[in-house]
Amino acid sequence: MEAAIELDAIDRRILRALQADGRLTYDALAGEAGLSSSAVLRRVRRLEEAGVIAAYVALVAPERIGLGLTAYINVRLEKQTDNPLRNPRDLFRAAVQTWPEVVECAALTGEMDYLLRVLVQDMQHYARFISDTLLMHPSVQDCKTSFVLERLKNTTAVPV
Repeated sequence: MEAAIELDAIDRRILRALQADGRLTYDALAGEAGLSSSAVLRRVRRLEEAGVIAAYVALVAPERIGLGLTAYINVRLEKQTDNPLRNPRDLFRAAVQTWPEVVECAALTGEMDYLLRVLVQDMQHYARFISDTLLMHPSVQDCKTSFVLERLKNTTAVPV
């Protein structure tokens, strides 16, 4: 893990502004930060090079493109096998990268091994994903699902 870099108040203002609107011009960003456009450009490039700004993306509203059901799935894998060529964790980690329904996967401590955030069209799509994909994977022992009823907070912004 790389060490965190020192951010001053101006860096934080720049990051907050870009998280709110990644399409800000350097002139508009300069106004937010209280600097010249060239000074803001230098700071943004430094933040990009340091990996603080990892990417610029368009945030797509899933429900507007037909993905109206969000599920959080806790997954438990089988225990390690004696066969070093068949590591359940490695197999699962590789497989999850290929499943388009899975938009986030986190390794967990505790009873379950992974938490998946899954976007699907509807309950039928979810049922197909569970039965044809997730539970068919040889490493998966068990899963438990919770469905999102209402989003109370949904942000991609990191508190800076």
